[in-house]
Amino acid sequence: MPDTTPSTAKFGTLPVFLTAISTILGAILFLRFGYAVGHVGFLGTLGIIIIGHLVTIPTAMAVAEIATNQRVMGGGAYYILSRSFGFNVGGAIGISLYLSQAISVAFYIIAFGEAFEPALFWISKSVGFQVPKMAVTLLLTSILSIIVLTKGANMGMKALYVIVAILFVSLGMFFFGHTPYDAPTDFVYTHIDFPDSFFFVFTIIFPAFTGLAAGLGLSGDLKNPEKSIPNGTIWATIVGLLVYVGAAWKLAISAPPEVLASNQLIMQDIAVWGPIIPIGLAAASLSSALGSIMIAPRTLQAVGVDGIFPNSLINRWLAKGRKHDNEPINGSIITIVLTFIFVLSGDVDFVAQIISMFFMVTYGAICLISFMEHFAADPSYRPTFKKNKWYFSLVGAVLSFWLMFKMNTAYALLSVLIMGVLYYYISVNRKEKKGIQKLFKGVLFQAGRQLQVFAQHADAEDEQSSWRPFLVCISENTFKRKSAFDLVNWVSAKYGFGTYIHFIKGYLNRENGTKSREVLQRMIESIKGLRSKVYIDTIISPSYTSAIAQVIQLKSISGRSNNTILFEYTEQEPEALQTVIDNYKIIKSSDFDVCILNSTFKGYGMKRQINVWISARDIENANLMIMMAYIILGHKDWNKGFIKIFALYPRAELKEQKENLQKIITSGRLPISTKNLEMIPIDEGGSAKSIILENSEDADLSLIGFVSKDLENGPAFFNGFKDVSNVLFVHAVKGKEIE
Repeated sequence: MPDTTPSTAKFGTLPVFLTAISTILGAILFLRFGYAVGHVGFLGTLGIIIIGHLVTIPTAMAVAEIATNQRVMGGGAYYILSRSFGFNVGGAIGISLYLSQAISVAFYIIAFGEAFEPALFWISKSVGFQVPKMAVTLLLTSILSIIVLTKGANMGMKALYVIVAILFVSLGMFFFGHTPYDAPTDFVYTHIDFPDSFFFVFTIIFPAFTGLAAGLGLSGDLKNPEKSIPNGTIWATIVGLLVYVGAAWKLAISAPPEVLASNQLIMQDIAVWGPIIPIGLAAASLSSALGSIMIAPRTLQAVGVDGIFPNSLINRWLAKGRKHDNEPINGSIITIVLTFIFVLSGDVDFVAQIISMFFMVTYGAICLISFMEHFAADPSYRPTFKKNKWYFSLVGAVLSFWLMFKMNTAYALLSVLIMGVLYYYISVNRKEKKGIQKLFKGVLFQAGRQLQVFAQHADAEDEQSSWRPFLVCISENTFKRKSAFDLVNWVSAKYGFGTYIHFIKGYLNRENGTKSREVLQRMIESIKGLRSKVYIDTIISPSYTSAIAQVIQLKSISGRSNNTILFEYTEQEPEALQTVIDNYKIIKSSDFDVCILNSTFKGYGMKRQINVWISARDIENANLMIMMAYIILGHKDWNKGFIKIFALYPRAELKEQKENLQKIITSGRLPISTKNLEMIPIDEGGSAKSIILENSEDADLSLIGFVSKDLENGPAFFNGFKDVSNVLFVHAVKGKEIE
């Protein structure tokens, strides 16, 4: 992107500190701290200060951290957000941030007008002519507009030194002053009889804590922002905290709560020389207004440079700066117009609430980025500022978003709605999501890693009482038939974990490595839109035998060992079944449950009926087959399906076995109707296969148990089913409990 840093950038740490501290020790301190102490008492005000700094200090630390990890160019907080969350999210928050900065100019100008209240009262009393405060605020807006459009940031910074000096002199006179009032003895808890709520007062006071964003906004004008931003921001935050606590204490011991709540210029009655307070208020308001009117256009300019708006003409117009110093003149014009609009409202408290919401969102987003960067542990995230911890950022993020809704639910919802609309508006025209994707990928990677370690170190529970399938399938027919993948997908959708591996025969070399990556990408593309939870991969091995040996040693995606393996064949291609038979000794040695899928030309039919065939030899297999049928039925593809159990036993055992199966169904809370339990007598020497074929015409999937001897005897047991729907042969290495 084009650099928004002026070619004459020459500011150091002191301007960041002065810009931040002049906003922190600004209009709210002079006009509303007495109101806060009067309504919630010294202890309540102390609580507001502490809670506010539980947001701002973590944000200051996060800013320092993020700023030392990357070159922060023009745009300040917006630049950080857009490079971390991506242009879509960062752009939405950046526009919201710009609006809060622009509205802040109006807020401080309105506060400046309040400083003239004594002078206007004197004029009215002396000459009988009442000058409206609106005239003062509109005049100041005009003067500031001329300064910004003609002189830019350099003139504002020169004025800032003088203003901050006046500000500290006025605060010194306030702290050394004596009160003419009789203060309450129990000043810690005392407040007026019908106070405003704690969080309403917090909302009015919170803009006092937003000064750190002011210093951050000068990033494009700093010689070394990676050093100046952390140092200036953190020191301003610390100094502001000390002054706030001291001012609250001084006010609480100097006047009764009724006076504090009703007299917004109470500080002038306490100061050594009263007129210094309106002068200090004017200086603080003017410095804050100067800071905000310098910063807001730079945020808007950075938004334009990044092409966030869909209209390229608008972006170019906003990004354009003055030739010799890159001053954002066009952004300044927009800011001035917005300032005039809000100045005309004249309501300090209303504007304060609007500002609080947008700043709270910004602070929460900055803390969230820092927390996620810590959690993602990306090697490319290497900030030189090491003092911030992940839990500081987490506290800042959670508090920010929680406080938004405690302060004013309606305004919070409106703020979220505005940003949602902005995000949608930007996303329609910009498809890039690289920042947020990278961040979330890192977080998901770390979460998955921690879960895998946890699963591996977890106590070895009784696997039979809490059995779930950790199914792995290896196939070279991925692009010929979907039946094996579908089965893995159904098993892993809700209750299990599925891994599907495509076998590539050959040796590991550059050519096969390239082929493997191409096949994997093809597999990923082929399952897009399926919402599959199957983990897919490829394996290169010189033989199917060696591939099986490798696969059965793999861990599942959960971190635990796989416990079930699936093979697939068709009767038209019997060599696949013969391969399973030839390698059964390897499979048996791993203690895996084994499933062999006979894919037929009917496939899974209508995905309605699952037949489970149980016989006298399925002592170990029966419960596993019932559980597998239940798990498959849990997938949405089978949402209209049902299970039928067919039991083949000698006639003399039918009654007893039926009672056993009914008990399993009832105690296991399985969705199998007793009407779908069919007992079929089979005499010794009778053909089970013929019975199964006769009753499987309507089935969409049949589950049949097998034992080791069936494989050892060759393929005969598994063939002869080509005229029915798919058949899943199941062998359990151990019996499973259904509780």
